Amino acid sequence: MAKGKVVKTVGSLGDYLKEQRVSARLSLRQLADQAGVSNPYLSQIERGLRKPSAEVLQQIAKALRISAEQLYIRAGILSPDDGVGGSVELAIVSDTGLTERQKQSLLDVYASFLALNAADPESSAPAAAQEDAPTNTETESDSVVNEG
Repeated sequence: MAKGKVVKTVGSLGDYLKEQRVSARLSLRQLADQAGVSNPYLSQIERGLRKPSAEVLQQIAKALRISAEQLYIRAGILSPDDGVGGSVELAIVSDTGLTERQKQSLLDVYASFLALNAADPESSAPAAAQEDAPTNTETESDSVVNEG
């Protein structure tokens, strides 16, 4: 079922990209050249056959002079509902020190944590309470040894 969602998301991304390209009066070849991707690859993205990386989306957005964040949302990389979460996701996506695979792994882990916390909001409460509690690593036997 998740795969169907990805295809739908990518399809809407492709439709949006084509709409933006046509409104910018650019041919597929012109946009591909400006974005630094191959003509067939861009065509596949527009037809919903390929899911582009965040870096490719950023290059396309720059060539079209549109917001990269909008493309990330349409590609399913960012969620429009995430306020604080969006900034974390944007930080991951824009980090040039990470590979695309590392970025996707971090995004997947982050999304799973958010889903887990949304499913059981009380599960994160004890962890938060533990973080605020003072920690004392010295045991009774340690204090006896330290006194002597």
